[in-house]
Amino acid sequence: MPALESATHLLELALEVNGRPVRQAIEPGLLLVEFIREQLGLTGTHVGCDTSQCGCCTVHVDGAAVKSCTMLAVQAHGKSVTTIEGLAGGNGLHPLQEAFMAHHALQCGFCTPGMIMMADAIARENDEVTPELVRAQLHGNLCRCTGYLNIVDAVVAGAAAMRGGAHSR
Repeated sequence: MPALESATHLLELALEVNGRPVRQAIEPGLLLVEFIREQLGLTGTHVGCDTSQCGCCTVHVDGAAVKSCTMLAVQAHGKSVTTIEGLAGGNGLHPLQEAFMAHHALQCGFCTPGMIMMADAIARENDEVTPELVRAQLHGNLCRCTGYLNIVDAVVAGAAAMRGGAHSR
C-alpha cells in the first residue's frame, strides 16, 4: 500500500495586529489564538479551556470581542485585530487596566486579559454600564480565583473613566 502524501498548502495572511501590518504564510487550519501566541509571540492572549467556554482568549476583531480559539486565523484576513498588548495604544495603561488594579480585580491574572478585552467591548457598546449589565455580558468569561464582585466593580469604574474622556477607541 503506498504511503499517503501530506502536502501542506500555506495561505498568505495579511491583517493588522495592534495597529501594525502583518503578512505571513500560515497553515489553513491555524486558529487565531495560535497565530497570535505562537507566530506573533503575543502571549497576553491565553488559552484556558480549548472549548470556547472561558473567554481567556478574547481579542477584538474589527472592534468586536471574539474568542480567538473559535476563529481560524484566515478568517481575520484583511481585518484589524487588537490584543491586550495593543489595547492601551502605547499611552500607559488603559482605564480598564487601571480599574482592575485599583479594584483588586486581579488574582492569578490568567483570565484578566480576556476579561479586560470583553469589558472594553461592553464599555464601548453600551451607553450605561451597570453591574447588572456587566454580570450579564461577562457570562462567557470565567475566573477560577475570584467571586467576580471586584471584577464587576472594576468594569463599571473603568467604563466610567472611558466615558470621562480618558480613553475612547
